[in-house]
Amino acid sequence: MSDLERNKQVVVDYYETAFGGDPEKAIADHFGPRYVQHNPDAEDGPEAFTGFVRWLRGEYPRLRLDIKRVLAEGDMVVTHSHLILEPGKPGRALADFFRLEDGKVVEHWDVIQEVPEASANPNGMF
Repeated sequence: MSDLERNKQVVVDYYETAFGGDPEKAIADHFGPRYVQHNPDAEDGPEAFTGFVRWLRGEYPRLRLDIKRVLAEGDMVVTHSHLILEPGKPGRALADFFRLEDGKVVEHWDVIQEVPEASANPNGMF
């Protein structure tokens, strides 16, 4: 398996494990020696990440993350996902960028957009 494919698997497992309700396992399995966060509303480090996931799942206990695409280049992995906070509601479109070192997640950027009820085109966001 190539490093790119391995990095993609690491990110998918990390993301699905964390948002599936076990951020501590995601961190133990996939975080590097540091975690740099570029979302201005989030702090650096594993504790902040765990706190965010626990808070989000507390607010939306039936949330579901559906990863639609995974791309990799060099040390970067990008996911395009649909975060459904409540069943039957449109949710959010996510573009997440993860940088890895030695097969571990060390840095994160994200772009988040609410999924609208109606669209000006028939193409969908996913």
